[in-house]
Amino acid sequence: MTSRHAARSDAPVAGATRVVLVVAAVLVFLAGFQLTVFSQRTAEWFSWTIDVPMTAVFLGAAYWSSAVLEVAGARSALWGRARLTVWAVLVFTTLTLVVTLLHLDKFHLGLHQPTSARAVAWGWIAIYAGVPVAMAVALGVQDRSDATVEAAHDVRRLPSVLRWLLVALAATLVLAGLALLVAPESAAGAWSWPLTPLTARAVGAWLVGLGWAAAHAFLADDAEQVRPVGLTAVVFVVLEGIALARFGDAIDWSSWQAAAYVAGLAWIGVVGAWILLLRGGGAAAPGSSR
Repeated sequence: MTSRHAARSDAPVAGATRVVLVVAAVLVFLAGFQLTVFSQRTAEWFSWTIDVPMTAVFLGAAYWSSAVLEVAGARSALWGRARLTVWAVLVFTTLTLVVTLLHLDKFHLGLHQPTSARAVAWGWIAIYAGVPVAMAVALGVQDRSDATVEAAHDVRRLPSVLRWLLVALAATLVLAGLALLVAPESAAGAWSWPLTPLTARAVGAWLVGLGWAAAHAFLADDAEQVRPVGLTAVVFVVLEGIALARFGDAIDWSSWQAAAYVAGLAWIGVVGAWILLLRGGGAAAPGSSR
């Protein structure tokens, strides 16, 4: 692990970008609330019916942990740190929009569905149609910004072992996620509990999003910039642990799939905790320039 003194130019996070990230954080918190609190009543309180509560709480934990990433991005002073959040959200929401369109017949859109479920389903469609566009616009606004800040600071590079753990984790998550997205029925056999094609693809979108964030952290190679990823990873593992405590009976604990799932959570937890234990470089008082 090495540090070096550097003068980096970066753009401030635009106000519109902060607003988009805060709104996204509120929306994912609400989705996580529905899935976590009403995990056994998704026929009434979610966009589609999830028959296995373990799937509902898994997704709920993923939504709540992503809220941490989005809040961290919204609070970032400079774009270098917030960029990771925006890209991860863009990738996940785009994939989830595709999943939604592929399985639209499973959503609670019909008049025979409970009013609460219909409202949530239409809200879901509006959100996943709008958020990817908003994130793409945020990227465009930031890329066109010519306002920069220069801050001389010590850039603390990530330890080489941590970087290898990140890149291997990214590859594992992305490949597993793509398998669930492309071939949900066959890939679901390698998951730890039963998944339908829709829930398999929903889980796959999350795995690709998490893998994208891990890959971005590997490329950033800056302890300060990747702290939101560390915090999100730790929250994700804690919440998934609570999910297992609630509905872990859905898993065959004697299977290799269960061992692989626990190992994956441990891997994410180790990477996240290691990132949080690092201290980023201290920045000098920035001065604005154009």
